[in-house]
This record gives sequence, structure tokens and C-alpha cells, in this order.
Amino acid sequence: MNATIAIPFESGDVFQHFGKATKFKIYSIENDKVVDSQVAETEGESHEAVGLWLVMRGVNAVICGNIGPGSLGALAAAGIVALAGVEGNADEAIEKFISGELTPTSSPNCSGHHGGGCHSHCASGCGTGGCASHCASGCGGCHHH
Repeated sequence: MNATIAIPFESGDVFQHFGKATKFKIYSIENDKVVDSQVAETEGESHEAVGLWLVMRGVNAVICGNIGPGSLGALAAAGIVALAGVEGNADEAIEKFISGELTPTSSPNCSGHHGGGCHSHCASGCGTGGCASHCASGCGGCHHH
């Protein structure tokens, strides 16, 4: 496998809130081996803009902890595969990815999102000012259960 994988990063571990990540560790993989890695700062990009920031760095996939519907939609729109629900050491996570132990995610994993899941994030309800104004996938993304 040849790919460029990004992991939201803090103190060696997978940072658990994708939308608040200020740093990503970006791994270059060639022939199923990490050949290079570097830590890059997002320079204050917003949830949705991080997808473009990652595309500009050649990223094909993101390994992360919690990710909300807006960020997941932004990654999908950018053609980036998300693998969510991952905890622990970032270098160990990339090795699990290479060995095939991690699988892509198609729905938000926001159990810890803003301290109460998607419903606290979209507390104002659907419509103007609620999920539809913030989440790229609208209320359907918040009500993914």
C-alpha cells in the first residue's frame, strides 16, 4: 500500500476531538511501511476547512478519535477516508492501519462530542441555527442512530 495518512495529534497520541485539532501527524506509507512522518499545524483552520488543508498535503485517509457530522462530511467531500473511534498512541494506530486492523467509518463518531454527543451539539434543533446551519450533512447527520 502507498498512501498519506493524517492523525490529529497531541503528545504522541491520537487527539480525540477532530474538529479541535491544531496538529496532525502526517505519515507517508510506501510498500506497507512508514517511510516518513512529520507533525504539521493546521494554522487555525475551521472544521470544514481542515479537509482542504489535508488535501493540500496529499492526505488520502484520516485516523481519528471522535468526529462530528460536519467534519466527516467535509472529509468525504474532499475524497478523504475517515477511520474514527481510535485511541492511544498515534504510531501504534498507523501500524494497525497498515496491518488492516482499522476499518473506514461512514457515520459520525461523536459520543464525546461537546460533552453530550450530537444532540448537545445541535441543541437548538433542526432548521435555521441548528444542525442544518452547522453540520454539512444537516439534521440527517445528527440523527444518524
